[in-house]
Amino acid sequence: MIKNHLKYILPVILPVLILFLPVTSFPIEGLTQVEQRVIAIFVMAALCWVLEPIPIYATSVLIIVFELLLISDHGLWFTTNEHPEIQGQLLTQDTIMATFASPIIMLFLGGFFLAMAATKYRLDVNLARVLLHPFGQRPKNVMLGIMLITAVFSMFMSNTATTAMMLSILVPVLALFDKEDCARVAFALSVPVAANIGGIATPIGTPPNAVALKYLVDEYSISFSEWMAIGVPFVAIMLLIAWALLNHLFPATRQTVQLDIEGKFLKTPKAILVYATFILTILLWLLGGIHGMSSYVIAMIPVAVFSTFKIITKDDLRNISWDVLWLVSGGIALGVALDESGLAEHVVSTIPFGTFHPLLLIIGASFLCLLMANFMSNTATANLILPLVAALGASMQSLLPFGGQVVLILAVTFSASLGMSLPVSTPPNALAYASGEIKSTQMLKVGVIIGIIGLAVTFTMLLLLNKLGLVGI
Repeated sequence: MIKNHLKYILPVILPVLILFLPVTSFPIEGLTQVEQRVIAIFVMAALCWVLEPIPIYATSVLIIVFELLLISDHGLWFTTNEHPEIQGQLLTQDTIMATFASPIIMLFLGGFFLAMAATKYRLDVNLARVLLHPFGQRPKNVMLGIMLITAVFSMFMSNTATTAMMLSILVPVLALFDKEDCARVAFALSVPVAANIGGIATPIGTPPNAVALKYLVDEYSISFSEWMAIGVPFVAIMLLIAWALLNHLFPATRQTVQLDIEGKFLKTPKAILVYATFILTILLWLLGGIHGMSSYVIAMIPVAVFSTFKIITKDDLRNISWDVLWLVSGGIALGVALDESGLAEHVVSTIPFGTFHPLLLIIGASFLCLLMANFMSNTATANLILPLVAALGASMQSLLPFGGQVVLILAVTFSASLGMSLPVSTPPNALAYASGEIKSTQMLKVGVIIGIIGLAVTFTMLLLLNKLGLVGI
């Protein structure tokens, strides 16, 4: 009984207590009042996302509303810079409200349109039939096939776009299991987990990798093939670990899955247009380095095509998971608040990394990156931490026996992509959560275990490769 009450009381009491504590009572030197309010909003959000006293999308709405009231330039009258007692950098209301129309939201929308059109014209069913046929009929083998396909696509295209595509393929597979079968959870989680992990394999697989390349230059430079030589084995190991974990935590009741998916590709004009748009969108995502368009811009192509030719009608629009868009908006807004208020940079800069033992520096920076990436964009996390660790890595001679700046940067970069414990941690997580098959506590359990194991594999692999002279400087 007490536990049930606590999930409603804690998300209220702790943030209020934080708001009214003197700024000087916090262990962060130079903390501003705006940053103090961001801490209160962050604590409220984290508790609500984990304990779920209210719907998870409602937490995201509260984040945005509280930011507008407490840390925006047009918030409550006593919170603005018109009053001399205010301290800190307020955010503009436009910045906070722009999270509703972030490019990531548009990417989600494009993914939803692709998934709805694929289902409507049986493209998902037929793709499942073709791609999963080689993996047999045992549930765990079928899941391995799904994870491998997802990871390979994620190496070269947007993780979010990959997840949207694979979840549409997953629908007919999930339909084969009973509602009570734990395998439904395992399959639903397998896609975002594989997408998050798969992006680590190539420099273009996920934005934190591209951020890392900015600091791996000159004598520290790593080529595309050298990155893959490190990333692909890491991804292969983590995929097998994640696959074994999902099978252990959520074992299938059925021993076989009869993937007798009948039918053939439709040949109506609208179906052909759906196929062509689907292929074009994926090709453009894959070839982003050639044509220069971002994945966000490309995602709007299916929205325009399917709306114009009435493939997706106004009735279909009612079936879009709008709650997921709200959920993602709240996560983006929280990341913006942590970043633009200066709190994230302030917290990172107050940690005396320079005084750490080299191994402790690698572990501590990676763990901090993993922790932050669960609550804010992994790209923003990488942008905050990598400049600091790159500077430290270049100046610390004691780090050289452990691989120097290269090992440090790679460890932190890999950690950013391993933050996948909450629906708001990554867009693939949010998309999978929208399927309705996963509880946030189940995602939390899997994400925490994979994150911790992933850090251990990262350190072991990079330090071993450094001993062999294959990585590091």
